[in-house]
Amino acid sequence: MRNLPDLTIEERIKLVEDIWDSIVLDEKLLAVSAQQRQELDRRLAQYKIDGERGSPASQTIERVRSRL
Repeated sequence: MRNLPDLTIEERIKLVEDIWDSIVLDEKLLAVSAQQRQELDRRLAQYKIDGERGSPASQTIERVRSRL
């Protein structure tokens, strides 16, 4: 087996595609738990009440980095 840096870009892309395809085949293993579903439902309900969309990812990342 070749080392990852030795692969061409095309070979690395193909590898990622193959990995993703294998994950999709096991999709049921990625099922959302009841607790996760409740949290998602809670967040959606809160969004419907206040319409707050949150911060863009770039701002959130910058905020986190500034605290480090």
